[in-house]
Amino acid sequence: MKRVATLGCLIALALGAWSIDAHGQTVANPRRVVEQVREFRLANEHRIVSELVELLVIPNVAADLPNIQRNAARLQQMLERRGFRVQLLPMPNRGPVVYAELSTPGAKRTILFYAHYDGQPVDPTEWTGTQPWEPALRTNAIHKGGTLIPFPAPATPYQDDWRIFARSASDDKSPIVAILTALDALHANSIPLAGNIKLVLDPEEEDGSPNLEKVLNQHRALLAGDVLISADGPVHQTGRPQIVFGNRGMVDMEITVFGPYRSLHSGHYGNWTPNPAMRLAQLLATMKDAGGRVLVEGFYDDVVPLNDIERSAIAEMPANEPDLLREQGITDPEGGGKRLPEMITLPSLNVRGIESGRVGAQSRTIIPDKAVASIDLRLVKNIDPRRQFERVVAHIRKQGYYVVDRDPTAEERAKYPRIAKVVMNDGYPAARVPMDHPAALATVRIVEAGLGEPVVKLPTSGGSAPMYIFERLGLPVIHVPTVNHDNNQHSPNENLRLGTFWRAIEIFGILLAELRW
Repeated sequence: MKRVATLGCLIALALGAWSIDAHGQTVANPRRVVEQVREFRLANEHRIVSELVELLVIPNVAADLPNIQRNAARLQQMLERRGFRVQLLPMPNRGPVVYAELSTPGAKRTILFYAHYDGQPVDPTEWTGTQPWEPALRTNAIHKGGTLIPFPAPATPYQDDWRIFARSASDDKSPIVAILTALDALHANSIPLAGNIKLVLDPEEEDGSPNLEKVLNQHRALLAGDVLISADGPVHQTGRPQIVFGNRGMVDMEITVFGPYRSLHSGHYGNWTPNPAMRLAQLLATMKDAGGRVLVEGFYDDVVPLNDIERSAIAEMPANEPDLLREQGITDPEGGGKRLPEMITLPSLNVRGIESGRVGAQSRTIIPDKAVASIDLRLVKNIDPRRQFERVVAHIRKQGYYVVDRDPTAEERAKYPRIAKVVMNDGYPAARVPMDHPAALATVRIVEAGLGEPVVKLPTSGGSAPMYIFERLGLPVIHVPTVNHDNNQHSPNENLRLGTFWRAIEIFGILLAELRW
């Protein structure tokens, strides 16, 4: 086996994919690696897309245990076919964490990759002309006039602007397939790996990963390594490659404001019986000012200021806000003139949904019995989830509400004029690695060398992921997002732009071949 590996290195050296450095070490030629990965992809596009489509057809909502287990079984087959040793780490009442490792003889580093294989819940009636788990191909994004076309015959090449529409097409099954395809390309070209490779595939990220920390702590020995690459999230809105050095934490909470025991006729009781929908709207309006700044006392107290390196990175980012305003159809963003990448380094309070009574064709002339707001709090480094939640609860009390964590009793309803049920469902802290960490610098260097262009460096992502778990295990976490920014993740019509997917394969190829420091 050692002789075969040595022969492979000699072949790679002869082809120019590798060279010898000043210390006599064999190192990859990043540009040549990218070229060879691209050549492999061009010769195997239909097989690559077929493998992705076969994974996308399996429904993957975290709570759908039978289908999550089907996903895990399919992933195990895909991994074992590449020589990985796979273990399925069980979770109570959930699908397993899919753990896989591939050893490299003589390796001095171990690189872990994180991705998740569950997806957000769906309402099929909101999808345009397709179904969430019936992958379909369009000539472009829907808002760009993309039309449905059949998947092409093997002799017809795929076009970069074509998009696959399916739940988890971008978030987060395609990065998994991109990593495995990159590995195939390296093996086909006899290009050795930079180190031992481990994969951790999460079955419940879209549900807040409530069980992941416990499971991983039970298997700490498996997670020994030098760096974790999170393969989740979109590239920069300009389409340029992006490397991110942190992610926000998250609090999932719900506020319920109560009205009468039952919905009442708005003509008979309007102007007398308090309307919970109006009261909830008034309560929410006290939480932010007109510029979007959160008014909850202490909300920003624990924020760690950006350092010079992080501020410089933000200053160097493309000034694409005017393009985003046009794309989103807005003219007056929040933030008081501050740029988007600066705003996402701060905690946020987002009302993601309000429910009370009915609207549209189902609207009725009633005073609703209650109103519910679903809220997410995004956290940044050093903010404790429970403490941030309690700050919001204290703010609600200051507005005159009696706060409970369950439905109020009859006695409480008779005693207190304003009652709010406030519940914290899940929460976890943010994570962030210093941008000058050796592994971070090496990741930037190798991606830029391979692609031949500078990457966008973002101190922290606007999104959330349970990377704090790996940080607590002593692993620096670096995010290498690779899907198109306009992918409709978490929404109807989620999609993957194929040209962006092809570049993801190349990025993972050079990381697998030369991420060393």
